[in-house]
Amino acid sequence: MDLNYPAEAEEFRAEIRGWLEENLPAGWFDDDFEMTDEERKAFNSEWPAKLFAGGWICATWPAEYGGKGLTTMQGVALSEEFARAKAPMRGDFFGDTLVGPTILQWGTEEQKKEFLPGILKGETKWCQGFSEPNSGSDLASIKTTAVLDGDEWVINGQKVWTTQGHHADYCFLLTRTDPDAKKHAGISYMLVPMKQEGIEVRGITQPDGTAEFCEVFFDNARCSKDAVVGGVNNGWKVANSTLGFERGQSATTGFRRFAEEYRIMVEVATDNGKIDDPLIRQRLMEFYTKVQILRVNGFRNLTATLNKTKDMGTAALGATNKMFWTEMHQRAMELALDIFGADAMLVDSGPEPASWPGSGRDKRREGYPVSPMMSAFFFSRSETIWGGTSQIQRNIVGERVLGLPKEPKPA
Repeated sequence: MDLNYPAEAEEFRAEIRGWLEENLPAGWFDDDFEMTDEERKAFNSEWPAKLFAGGWICATWPAEYGGKGLTTMQGVALSEEFARAKAPMRGDFFGDTLVGPTILQWGTEEQKKEFLPGILKGETKWCQGFSEPNSGSDLASIKTTAVLDGDEWVINGQKVWTTQGHHADYCFLLTRTDPDAKKHAGISYMLVPMKQEGIEVRGITQPDGTAEFCEVFFDNARCSKDAVVGGVNNGWKVANSTLGFERGQSATTGFRRFAEEYRIMVEVATDNGKIDDPLIRQRLMEFYTKVQILRVNGFRNLTATLNKTKDMGTAALGATNKMFWTEMHQRAMELALDIFGADAMLVDSGPEPASWPGSGRDKRREGYPVSPMMSAFFFSRSETIWGGTSQIQRNIVGERVLGLPKEPKPA
């Protein structure tokens, strides 16, 4: 494991740091920095354009498709500097992190020219149409169908837990295009416009009052015959690429939000006296230790990638990483509740530490009665589900990493 960065990566780091200091709002790096509602709204509106002008959205993509063609280490330095500055690094998560890389890998040149520019500019909003009411962990059992009608696919069915579906311009959708094929073999991956007759989106209100998750109903909705990515009936392979991007974390930045949560918990526990409880101290050190394990394993994976020496050990790390951090984080959020005390259970007046990672401050400003602490706790409960449930991940590790026999099918 090599912790020394090459000179060119450090030079690039200095360039990124200078750009951030020049383009982020004045006072951003001050401990007491805070934006008004109007300032935050203006920042959220203007920032994607600044990112695009700087070339930072999808900067690791090839230059021919609008990226900077960064090396692996330059990409690492980029991620680290944005994480250090706590600055947003993307225009649309589903676009630049999930469907964008999928189109790069599987899409036709026409699809790349049509969809990648909007992703790079942060102008096109996407949602993911995979899960269905009866097809969650067993994704290959989807029932939504697409039937070819001339030059268009006609789509019927239902998707659920579609994050930001009510705001999306497009959905990357899994549909069954061959009902007679084996369930994994008859699926296609399509890029479907959301703003059309035949698509109804309903928000699902969560315990914290938000409704980011949606149900989406398709009633003779349509998309172009050429909207299939990776070939008709090849959607299972394409979808697994997308899920791989979703499960992945930047090797040297994934641990940082957990390290910040640890810092805040220690600070609060010190202030309210909970730090004197030996069980609280023990749980804090368990969380700290696991954050460091996540950090070191990130460096191990990065070193293996750079040296092209991935062995069974690093392969196992990749397979188990998502289980490790999601289950760790759920226990950490339970610890946070115990540290903050009974007030943490109040969604309308719970503790509101200014720097709580992924906080609900913006949601509260938008009218949702939610404390950042409670919002982070609620979201942690979903982390062992999205991107592949822990139960399914354990099956994958057992069968593909440990070589155990497959789980027997029920009679």
